[in-house]
Amino acid sequence: MSVHRVVGLETEYGVLAPSTPGASSTLLSAQVVNAYAATIRSGYGHLAGTRWDYTDETPLSDARGFNQPRALAHPSQLTDEPRELTAAEIALAGGDARAGDTLYAEEEPEEHVLMNMVLGNGARLYVDHAHPEYSSPETTNPADAVLWDQAGDRVVLAAARRIEQSPGFAPVLLYKNNTDNKSVSYGAHENYLMPRSVPFGDIAAGLIPFFATRQVFCGSGRVGRGSMGSAAGFQVSQRADFFEAEVGLETTIRRPIVNTRDEPHAVWDKYRRLHVIIGDANMGQVSTYLRTGTTALVLSLIEAGSVPDLALRHPVAALQAISHDPTLRTTVELLDGRRLRAIDIQRVYLEAARTHCAATGADDPMTADVLERWGSTLDTLSSDVFGAASSVDWVAKYQLMQGYRDRHGLGWNDARIGLMDLQWADIRPEKGLYHRLAARGMMETLWSEEQIAHAVSHPPEDTRAYFRGRALSQYPEDVVAASWDAVLFSVPGRAGVQRVATLEPQRGTRALVGELFDASHSISEFLERLRA
Repeated sequence: MSVHRVVGLETEYGVLAPSTPGASSTLLSAQVVNAYAATIRSGYGHLAGTRWDYTDETPLSDARGFNQPRALAHPSQLTDEPRELTAAEIALAGGDARAGDTLYAEEEPEEHVLMNMVLGNGARLYVDHAHPEYSSPETTNPADAVLWDQAGDRVVLAAARRIEQSPGFAPVLLYKNNTDNKSVSYGAHENYLMPRSVPFGDIAAGLIPFFATRQVFCGSGRVGRGSMGSAAGFQVSQRADFFEAEVGLETTIRRPIVNTRDEPHAVWDKYRRLHVIIGDANMGQVSTYLRTGTTALVLSLIEAGSVPDLALRHPVAALQAISHDPTLRTTVELLDGRRLRAIDIQRVYLEAARTHCAATGADDPMTADVLERWGSTLDTLSSDVFGAASSVDWVAKYQLMQGYRDRHGLGWNDARIGLMDLQWADIRPEKGLYHRLAARGMMETLWSEEQIAHAVSHPPEDTRAYFRGRALSQYPEDVVAASWDAVLFSVPGRAGVQRVATLEPQRGTRALVGELFDASHSISEFLERLRA
């Protein structure tokens, strides 16, 4: 029982080119991927163009024990069928008069547009439908999850800078938010490794009340209500209004509070990957830390059979009612007839976690820190919401906007407030409102800029991401594809592709393969020794 478990975060960034408002977001996303490839291409061979290996993708496998028929699936669910774009499409989208050339043709002579790439830090950068997505490498604790999530922001920022400096291409802006307020929502997903032996029904039942209420400390805040944001007001969560079901497989339609996608990306009969789609994309480091740390603790409670006996009468309605009340006074009904605030429900989970950690001797510093922050944040929110402005994203945003509204006499539906909502999530440090608060010391941070910069190009050392990242960095000419559960090599003089499976997420670590990498063998000898 602790916060330590394998976790990875995914962020789909909002993307637009202000000077070409009609540009396809899919094509702009491809520009981002190709631009980042261009920033790191020199001297790194395949590192700048390593393909994704789709061999083990099973997006229609449902954790409830069946597979959705392919013919009935929404196209957005078919993530094992990558779309290919032509170079001409990309060039035209950028307003490039040299239509027909490749993006950054001076570096990439082939008529090929990257839609996926695997990074030296073990992460994946790719085009997910209409958004550039950064999927972090696997980490083993919430603090590291924050670090490599922040690294993703710097990766896409570097890509945007590259596009801005490229003649013929319109500048592309990227936002770490979850809706365009034009009916579209995009995700910030979490992935937690769990034993398959835990019944999925227990997982869903234990998580629904927790997920519906955790937004009070990890929501990102949103101006407007409804999918179009047309109803005036400020709400706690960016994603709440886009959820329609309690449990389900889809992620872009009929969004469920608990997603049933069953792609473990690991030994199938040993693990499940809990794919969480209900979270907001957090700019703040503490909100991300609490989001992942508390969820890890609740999963431990579920695995131990010690999760609180709570059930919401109307979970989706409760999720949205809580989000619509930034005073946090709204109560929601439980099946047993009680009415509790979100803070009260979170306190029940917190006390269960405290009790179970004490009983199992889980007192490592990070677990203790998450428990302490969880409790103190709930206390602060209960007594003075704005007292949490230095650590909780939506509170900081709410306070900033409320102050501006008060000074200028503006309503929530004023266009200037809508612009602030967007500008909060701008990833550019010189423009983003979150970044400006953080630079003034008004937002608590857990990692320095130097540490984040290091994580951009270095993988975590205690998961298989280490093997993936080091393989890409050290043998860039020999890695032809990779995925979460395999790295594919081409070996000079040998026919075919050499596939190294990485189905155990906590193998491939520095402790296990670091010396082998450090020995700087040829790729042939490296693989022979690896398999010895």
